[in-house]
Amino acid sequence: MIGDKKPDSEKIAVIDCQTAGVAGDMLLGALINAGANANKVNSAIKTLESPTGNYRNVKIAINQVMRGEFKATQIDVTAEAATKIIGQQLIETVEKTLDLLRLSEKAKKFASNAIRTLVNAEAGLHGNNLANAHLHEVGLIDTPAEIIGIAVAIEDLGLFKGKIYATPVAVGGGTIKFSHGIVPSPAPATLAILASKKFPMKGGPIEAELATPTGVAILVNLVDEVTRFYPALKPLKVGYGAGTKEFKEMPNCLRIVIGQPVDEGLLKDEIAVLETNLDDVTGEVMGYTFERLLLEGAKDVSIIPIFTKKNRPGQILCVIANQKDSEHLSRIIMEETGTLGVRVTNCERHILNRELHQVNIFIKETQESVNVKVVKDGNGKVINVKPEYEDLKRIAEKNHVPLREVAETANAKARETFLKR
Repeated sequence: MIGDKKPDSEKIAVIDCQTAGVAGDMLLGALINAGANANKVNSAIKTLESPTGNYRNVKIAINQVMRGEFKATQIDVTAEAATKIIGQQLIETVEKTLDLLRLSEKAKKFASNAIRTLVNAEAGLHGNNLANAHLHEVGLIDTPAEIIGIAVAIEDLGLFKGKIYATPVAVGGGTIKFSHGIVPSPAPATLAILASKKFPMKGGPIEAELATPTGVAILVNLVDEVTRFYPALKPLKVGYGAGTKEFKEMPNCLRIVIGQPVDEGLLKDEIAVLETNLDDVTGEVMGYTFERLLLEGAKDVSIIPIFTKKNRPGQILCVIANQKDSEHLSRIIMEETGTLGVRVTNCERHILNRELHQVNIFIKETQESVNVKVVKDGNGKVINVKPEYEDLKRIAEKNHVPLREVAETANAKARETFLKR
């Protein structure tokens, strides 16, 4: 039976912003909808009324609303600003408020980075320095409230100890009107923040502003990895956060999924797969190229028979390599085969750990040492054992016995030694 009483380090979350984009209130609403303690969030946001803050009469409304056919949590924070807020003041307000809250250093760092990312983007766009950057909409209570509230909610859910994914963010389209006039969507600050962190975005699916500067400033400082598809996980909680607007084309809500990773005990590494089609290369050249690629660092080389244009027989030369070696090995392929291009695909692969051990066997009453490849998963469980061929060959030739007999003896000893531990 799947429960949610798991260590926080085992939790993962996916912020799904590929349809309705992201805004600070939507993400905070989704986190509360997914189980974050609303009272803790309320108390943290009310701290902005402290003498170190620039706001008074802070009011927080948390409501359940419908967006299309979905019930979602909507957050609305209002307050009066004691003074006209400028860039450095907003940063100081957030960071001084964080000092009053009992949060981990990771939570405080996230909130500080988020507000600094936002203010720096606004200041850079308008040619102001940080100290006197006028923030217009960003200076309203929403921005510090959402950043602080999200830091508290993520901490409460234990997600700072896990891993947070996001889908590419939908930014909408068309034009938007605000204090700086009419501009295309996404807003300049939104685009600047996404560009500064190289965070993937996509236009649409409707003509509206779907990603706000505050929303993306939070997103780029919170997310560990962006993925088009959800990682393998066991979902435990799902939260929906409502945006302020309603769209007839789609529900205006952001979804967050919290779960446990599916751990199959496999390790991962990143590789490059190099391929090219050949139909005019001799066997001698193919053999030499094969050997040279392995000597130059390729992990594996294979040759696949195919038929090319005009039904000519040919081959696909396929190479698996470290990503850092892909350009060097591509050059070798082109030099040796004369091909005009090499396809390169960077990808991730699941692997098992391999260790080399020795076992002793007796052949004709003579003791011999055999190197054995012991294959383990990420949890240390032995999956397979395989004696090294060159050792088996050496022993067979030395003792004048069939290779098959040596292999059977070595396999039995290796299994007895390593698989029964």
